[in-house]
Amino acid sequence: MLNEHRSDAMTASPMQQGGQDRSSADVRSRVSAEEWEARVELAALYRLVAHYKWTDTIYTHISMRVPGEHTFLINAFGLLYEEITASSLVKIDVHGTVLDDPTGLGINRAGFVIHGAIHAARHDVACVIHTHTRAGAGVSAQEHGLLPISQHAAIFMGRLAYHEFEGIAVNEAEQERLVADLGDKRVMILRNHGLLAAGRNAGEAFYYLNTLERACEIQIAALAGGGRVRMISDESIQACSAVVDSVGSDFSRDWSAMMRLADRLGPDFRN
Repeated sequence: MLNEHRSDAMTASPMQQGGQDRSSADVRSRVSAEEWEARVELAALYRLVAHYKWTDTIYTHISMRVPGEHTFLINAFGLLYEEITASSLVKIDVHGTVLDDPTGLGINRAGFVIHGAIHAARHDVACVIHTHTRAGAGVSAQEHGLLPISQHAAIFMGRLAYHEFEGIAVNEAEQERLVADLGDKRVMILRNHGLLAAGRNAGEAFYYLNTLERACEIQIAALAGGGRVRMISDESIQACSAVVDSVGSDFSRDWSAMMRLADRLGPDFRN
C-alpha cells in the first residue's frame, strides 16, 4: 500500500511558486483574507479528523476551494493530520499545477485526481473530505452497501452515490467516471475504498462525513451481532429526508462547536 501511494508525489517548480522562498515566506501576508479563513477552517478539519481517528497515516485528503478562484487547498504529502497548520497547506489549481507549496513536500497525486475532479466539476462544492476508515471501508466492501438500519443511515437513502474501485486513484481517466457517479449528490461510497463528502462549506462536509461514518460503524456492529436486523420503513426514511431538506447547508451551530473543539485540541492549527 505504501509503495502504491508513494509513487506519484507532485511538487512545485520555482516558477510555479511565483518565486516565493518556501522556507521564509509568510503565507498569511501573501494571501487574501478569504483564502486565509479557508486555510484556517481546512486546518481545523484536519485536526478534527485526527481527533476522531479517521486518518490513514499521511494518506487520504481534505480539500477546500479558495473563494473566488479556480484553485483549492490540500495537505502537503508527508505531514500527519495533527501537524497540519493553515500556512502549511498546498495551493493547486484544478489542472494539478502546484501554485504555492510552503513546505516543499508536494502533494499526493491521488489527492489531486479525486479532489481536483470534484472541484473542477462541482462549483457548488467548497470542501471535500475523503477517508479510509475501518467502518467506511468495511461497508464499501459489502455488496448491499449502506443499509437503512439506523437514523444515521436513513438520511442518506436516495442521496448516496457509489463509485466502483478502479485501483489506486492516480489515473486522471477515472475523474470523468468519478464525477458522473457523484452527480449532484453530497456523499459517496467509493467501493472497496472508503467514504467521501462534498459540502458547500466546511460545516456541511464535516456533518455529512461524520454522520456517514457513524452509519457505517452502526452497520458493522449490527451485522457483527449475528442477529436479524430491522430495516427502517420508507415512511420513516421520507420523514428523515424532510428534516434534512429543511436544514439545507446551514450547519453553523455544528461547525461553531467543532471549531471550539479544534481550539481546545490545539490552537496552533491557526498558524
